Amino acid sequence: MALFFTADTHFGDHRTLNIHRRPFATVGEMDEALVTAWNAVIGPEDVVWHLGDVTRRPLDVAALLARLNGTKHLIRGNNDPVATGEADGWASVGDYAELTEGDHRLILCHYPFRSWNGQHRRAINLHGHSHGKLKPMLRQYDVGVDARDFRPVRLAELVAGKFAPLPPPSHEPA
Repeated sequence: MALFFTADTHFGDHRTLNIHRRPFATVGEMDEALVTAWNAVIGPEDVVWHLGDVTRRPLDVAALLARLNGTKHLIRGNNDPVATGEADGWASVGDYAELTEGDHRLILCHYPFRSWNGQHRRAINLHGHSHGKLKPMLRQYDVGVDARDFRPVRLAELVAGKFAPLPPPSHEPA
């Protein structure tokens, strides 16, 4: 079992293509790419913490979760109505969580914090919401798909600096 984190998938949300300049021609293409990327790194026994903003339509959540590998936990985001958390398929739902992964204490929330519990004792803040556009603080990582190659990420990848925020895709003609 491996532990992964992600956020800001915004499945089914056409606004995300333009606002965050995602490199997909259609919402359907984006959704399929996100599912494929998720299932390429997440196995059935893995655990994923989704730090909010799952999908545009809460009625789609149960069917979507059934397509995604792993045990899924939700930390609600600003675009997650109550119905998103009530959908079948979540192992847990909350607004905030603290976990331990190896030697690391993790503070999970959809929103990036200016300060967080244990910050000066090396605790790590994992968040979404900013779509890779916020300059991080020390021991703070945006796990949103826009900043992480459109897939869930492991803590070791974040701490090692394997991923950096991706530049926005070019919309210039080829």
